[in-house]
Parts: sequence; structure tokens; C-alpha cells
Amino acid sequence: MLHKLIHTTDDHAVALLRIVLGIVFFAHGAQKALGWFGGNGWSGTMNVFTQNLGIPAIFAVLAILAEFLGSLGLIVGLLSRVAALGIAVNMVVAIFLVHLPNGFFMNWVGTQKGEGFEYHILAISMAAVIVYRGAGALSVDGMLESRQSGRHRIPIGRPHAEPS
Repeated sequence: MLHKLIHTTDDHAVALLRIVLGIVFFAHGAQKALGWFGGNGWSGTMNVFTQNLGIPAIFAVLAILAEFLGSLGLIVGLLSRVAALGIAVNMVVAIFLVHLPNGFFMNWVGTQKGEGFEYHILAISMAAVIVYRGAGALSVDGMLESRQSGRHRIPIGRPHAEPS
């Protein structure tokens, strides 16, 4: 089971997606968990999720942790499939609970009531690639997989000689 979760290639394009998604969600997760970057912090976010949106407390906690801890996992490439799945689920829920009535587009010029869901579709797409392909290059998952299998990883696109 663990092997299936950490299996990956040394794909640098996937690593780029993973790291960028992790950085973006670190900012959002830190807003919710720590109150950084103008966020509400843990108690404020819990209040918004449970009181205003009617989300059960356990799911509110999981949403905050998926964004905050999931982002850290993505940045370093640890359990990237799990982290990406958590973020994708968060984005799907956000679309249906909050953003769908506002239409597709973000509120770029301040003329609509709220934000649309275009950003969420991008995040879901990035997360789906990571769930499907794994962490990519420069990841803890790749390092763990190498140790588990006892083989050295061969980076994609680089010629290699078979060991003698």
C-alpha cells in the first residue's frame, strides 16, 4: 500500500506542478490555520466553516489540515498523492458550497457578488496530475521509494548505463 502511495518518477514537470500548488496552498492554509497573510486563523476559520457554511466540525478541521499540512507535504513531496487528493476534495467542496452561484470567472474587476470557480478548476487539475503521476522529481516520496526498492532512481530524459 505504501509503495502505491509513494511511487513516482523523476518527472520535473510534475515536480513543478507539485511545488507551485504547495506554495499557493501554503498561503491559503496558513491563513486558515495560523491567521497569517490576513487570514482568520484557526478559531475564526472554524467559526466561518461551522456557523456560516454549516460544515460539521470534523470536516472543517480536515479542510484546514488538508490545505495547511497538505501544502507542506506537496512542497517537500511527502505523501504527495494524499496531499493532492485532500486539496482537490477541498476545492470541489468549495465550488459547490460557495463559488458555483458566482459563475466561472473570478471577480477580477469587482463587479460580481463573489468569486467564481476558475481558480478551483486549475487547482483540481494540478492536484489530479499529482494524484495520477506521483510527486515527481526532488521529492521525499521518490527518496523513500528508492530506499524501499534498493534501486537508484534514474531521472527522466537522462541517458544512463545499466549497472554491471
